[in-house]
Amino acid sequence: MELWYPVYRFREAGANVTIVGPGTSKSFASKMGYPVNVDADVHELSAADFDAVIIPGGYAPDYMRRSEAMVNFVRETARQGKIVAAICHAGWMLCSADVLRGRKATSFSSIKDDMVNAGAEWVDDEVVRDGNIITSRQPSDLPAFCREIINALVREPIAV
Repeated sequence: MELWYPVYRFREAGANVTIVGPGTSKSFASKMGYPVNVDADVHELSAADFDAVIIPGGYAPDYMRRSEAMVNFVRETARQGKIVAAICHAGWMLCSADVLRGRKATSFSSIKDDMVNAGAEWVDDEVVRDGNIITSRQPSDLPAFCREIINALVREPIAV
């Protein structure tokens, strides 16, 4: 859910969405068995070519952060001041990328300690934006999460 909802929402808004993988497979399955095909290998990409990185929740972030190239991609995107968004357990990737120090953020409650230990001021809000970092807690926050990302990427905020 945390992958497909944003994919379709951003495509609907006219964004060019690229699903990035660590080069280990061309396709992955969610815990519910839904497949996703990878559009590009992170080893062949540059953060400079993207406006934002959106990290889905679920089990994916735990696997994604095992790839040094994926962690570096997220870190470099954040350092360039571009939007880096994470929902639910995706906060783990932000911890691994070391982009939370001194930032306000949220996540699924079970990784609150990880977020705090990575330097975040953790809050229990549906969506939190601190500069270029946008975080949300859980799938029910997806509408607010996507709206905040879109507002960060466009000049005039949308009202939905």
